[in-house]
Amino acid sequence: MPRTRRLLREEITYSAAMRREANILHRLNYLSQETQFFSLLESKRNWIQGIVAHHLNLQSTNVCLVADAQEWIHGSFNVCIPVTILDWNPKQQGGNRVIVRFPLPYRIGEDFRPGNADEKIRCEAGAYAWLERNCPDIPIPRLYGFAMSTGETFTRIDCLPFFTTLLRRLRNRMLYLLGRPVPSEYTRHQSRIGVLEYDRLNIGYLLIEYVENTKGKMLSSTWAIEKDNAKLRSNLFHDLSKIYLSLSKTPLPRIGSFIINNDGFLLLENRPLSLEMHDLENERIPTDIPRDYTYSTVDSFVVDTLSYHGNRLRFQPNAINDLEDYIYQAARLTTMRAIFPLFFNRDLRRGPFIYSLTDLHQSNIFVDDDWHITSLVDLEWACSLPIEMVQPPHWLSSTAVDRIVSREYNEVRLAFMSALTTEEEAYLWRFSNRDSPAPLTLSQLMGVAWDRGTFWYSLALSSPTGLFAIFDKELQPRFINKCPDHDAFDQIMPWYWDQDIVSTLKRKLADREAYDIQLRNEFDDES
Repeated sequence: MPRTRRLLREEITYSAAMRREANILHRLNYLSQETQFFSLLESKRNWIQGIVAHHLNLQSTNVCLVADAQEWIHGSFNVCIPVTILDWNPKQQGGNRVIVRFPLPYRIGEDFRPGNADEKIRCEAGAYAWLERNCPDIPIPRLYGFAMSTGETFTRIDCLPFFTTLLRRLRNRMLYLLGRPVPSEYTRHQSRIGVLEYDRLNIGYLLIEYVENTKGKMLSSTWAIEKDNAKLRSNLFHDLSKIYLSLSKTPLPRIGSFIINNDGFLLLENRPLSLEMHDLENERIPTDIPRDYTYSTVDSFVVDTLSYHGNRLRFQPNAINDLEDYIYQAARLTTMRAIFPLFFNRDLRRGPFIYSLTDLHQSNIFVDDDWHITSLVDLEWACSLPIEMVQPPHWLSSTAVDRIVSREYNEVRLAFMSALTTEEEAYLWRFSNRDSPAPLTLSQLMGVAWDRGTFWYSLALSSPTGLFAIFDKELQPRFINKCPDHDAFDQIMPWYWDQDIVSTLKRKLADREAYDIQLRNEFDDES
């Protein structure tokens, strides 16, 4: 009889594995890779003590107590190791714990595309630096420092020794007065402690303030129970609205992600890194987007995003079930390429672009007992996006993206939009020039995007597997409601997906057959 196999978060049977859209063969390796990586981290406790002492300018590593493995916090893409610091009084009010945050190399495609882990760290550090500089009203933990796998190490300026901090501040002030670019708050700070180089782990990290329970709890811990509480939800929506408005007040010239370069400067020079990019690359699916590539138009960004959606179909071994499924997916991917100009305002194709926290889900939002937001964590995947793609969180109706019911979602969306409109009016009253024409507001743009269907198109772009259900439920009906005879759609559209659709089909059917055989072998009882 087929046996059950263990994935990272669950056990799975052969019949369940056969039905999954994900590449289960690839995911069966995660558990052993996690065990090996965590064992490696456990063996580097002295090094972890050393890097914490280095960034925080502590005189001894002995005051840094690394938590036992069972206390580590790990999600889908990172592991966070808490470190308690004895007799430490941070300059910013908080506890005496920090976390050392490591990307999981087996979850972000490091083997397939070396450098992904460093890219992820640079972009997350860039997110902290940009928010600290441009949106100080958004509550985020304090980033103390970070490092690359290649050894470049950066520390927050005010964590350096007093005279070093003073000199850096004076230098930055002079650059500002001279009209020159000013570095970020993070500067190269190489270690002189021998153990850091001798015992160094060849993977980067971020050193971040630990969000203690006194600062709030994850929204996910109470969302399911209290999401219909009008008062709590209103507080949350108003605070979320303030965050959206704070982000939108600084238009950006390109679509991309911020990084901190080796000289400490904050630059918008990385591709718009998303969870989907690293997730696909982790399964050996190329995205074909260079790391140093940014976009100046909405059109080019959408075309490249749809291109790596297509690569999932081309390269994932179990991307199709059979001929009918291949036709189904190819028809919809082809149509997504054809219709996207109808969902975006041509006048906005060159901007403005707005910095967006694309991973802002319930577990990354900390709230107090009244659901006021106290901290946002996990700033990975933050990037600038077209302003028409800035939308209310998709999780408001507590449903996966491909199962959202438009009517149900719209009810809670309207409550969010009411809060956003109220906060926006107050913001504009305080800061706008009353003698100039009223600008097009974020709430107005969101309303137009909902009516036009841009919300659904953007949501489909963010989900390589959810795209098809969203297309069927929310996008295609906008075009065929006056054309009931649409049977020829799946007969015609797939032929425009690829110039040699038949050869691709033959290869995909062979891929699926080989995948099924290998999957069956993985689940067969050992003799």
